Amino acid sequence: MKFRKIVILLLVLSLWGGTMLFADSANQRVRVIVNGSELDDQGLLVDGKTYLPLRQIANTLQSLVEWNDSARRVTVYKPNVHMFLFQDKTIFGNVTRNSRPTFNVHAQVDSLKVDISAVKVTISDPGGRETLIHEEEVTNQREDFWLPTKEIRYHFEAAGKYTVRFYMKPAGSGDWAVVSEKTIVSK
Repeated sequence: MKFRKIVILLLVLSLWGGTMLFADSANQRVRVIVNGSELDDQGLLVDGKTYLPLRQIANTLQSLVEWNDSARRVTVYKPNVHMFLFQDKTIFGNVTRNSRPTFNVHAQVDSLKVDISAVKVTISDPGGRETLIHEEEVTNQREDFWLPTKEIRYHFEAAGKYTVRFYMKPAGSGDWAVVSEKTIVSK
């Protein structure tokens, strides 16, 4: 009786192991690397086609994703956004540690092919704490526009990299997407 149970258990384990090997060979995991950084989510290789985590790739490429449920269509937009940081009328990018300069951000947006409902600009310190510089709703949709922020006095307390980010919120979405970044180095 004991021998029979062992044989049945071995058969079940063999079938299960074979099924798992077949499933693994039919759907293979694929490492996804974008601009030298590996994504957290992996892609899948199924029947010679590669399926990638679109939302994570779009975020890495600083793009907007629009999902149209009725058409079953995903569209990825990469807005053309340039940011310039000014201290008075001088462009700057490096600061002295523990300084408190006053500066503002100018963003140039052109060829915007998607409706957005809002924009915002933030700065993050080397520890990841984010401070809002500017936020506004977009009521007059345009393809090309400039967005100057008010002056901000910011304390560059620690040495390291501070990141200024420009976000857009697609119309009909509650999610913000980073579409441009600038780095300020504090030494």
